Amino acid sequence: MNVTATPRRFIARGALALSASIALQLGVTAPSASAAPTVTKVENTVEVRCAAFIYHRSSDWYFPAGTPKGTVWLQHGFSRSNNQLDDLARRYAEAGFVVFAPTLPSADLFGCTVSNLGNNTAFLDNVADLFGKSADPGDKLGRSFADARAEAGRPGLALPQNLVFVGHSAGAEAVSYAANRLRTNYPSAFARLRGLVLLDPVNSFIGLNMANALNGLNTTDKPILAVSSPPYLANGNASGTVELTTDVHRPFLGVRLTSGSHCDAEGASTDALCTLPNGAPQPANVTVLQTLAVNWASDFVQGTTSPAYRPGGTYLEPLRASGVVQYLSGT
Repeated sequence: MNVTATPRRFIARGALALSASIALQLGVTAPSASAAPTVTKVENTVEVRCAAFIYHRSSDWYFPAGTPKGTVWLQHGFSRSNNQLDDLARRYAEAGFVVFAPTLPSADLFGCTVSNLGNNTAFLDNVADLFGKSADPGDKLGRSFADARAEAGRPGLALPQNLVFVGHSAGAEAVSYAANRLRTNYPSAFARLRGLVLLDPVNSFIGLNMANALNGLNTTDKPILAVSSPPYLANGNASGTVELTTDVHRPFLGVRLTSGSHCDAEGASTDALCTLPNGAPQPANVTVLQTLAVNWASDFVQGTTSPAYRPGGTYLEPLRASGVVQYLSGT
């Protein structure tokens, strides 16, 4: 059984989607549109095993203008696709990351789904295998990357081996599970995983995928940071955030946007399927989410801890003091 993606196309965009006025209100200077680096997007497919079959899933690749500093796996949530994370993917690419954004099924006869609707652990093991073998250019992820870089006109570019996993909603559970599977099954790849960013994480209704993953990752020093919205129906009453702060015992685990929406991570790429039940994202909240998610990832791969984006810092502290965010803690 093969799942065929849409025909490939090549897209370039050089303008930032954030307005300068919003950025200035948050104390951030936004570069002018003419200064924004060009991002190249290529749509192709990636092979993922499902039971006895090979699925060819839609995969979006984003290339920065210069030499990339790492690879971001950006995973959508339940009933969503990579299209809804296009805005955030471009922010990561503008910051210097190669971004891999696949579409994983939300419903599947064999349980090969992004959210656990029965038992998707075997499928997520196969997703983790993509990254466990990412150093092999002849394996599944390497072949998809090689196809995309040729389409993008970057034939000499190697897939950056510094990895950052970023997931939204059920995708946050999926990336956590895959990260923990790297820990147990692919130690060399796990050593190249620099950190995780969880965006309004949601537990599956069935199973303990996120709890097991976070308990495993808690035994390591891998940074895990979240941007969450308040508890309500769309995020399972903040089930993933509760799991994170229960299982990972660290003094700072990210922030909650006090007026946030579950759609904030999708930003300008969201649609009515998200906004009708959850409300449209406020541009200022989207700006905060993207600023933190991108700068935290940059810190991960550079081995730094930028004070501005931590408690007491020049970016975060005014947001906390004005009630825009609350700090999340695992202690």
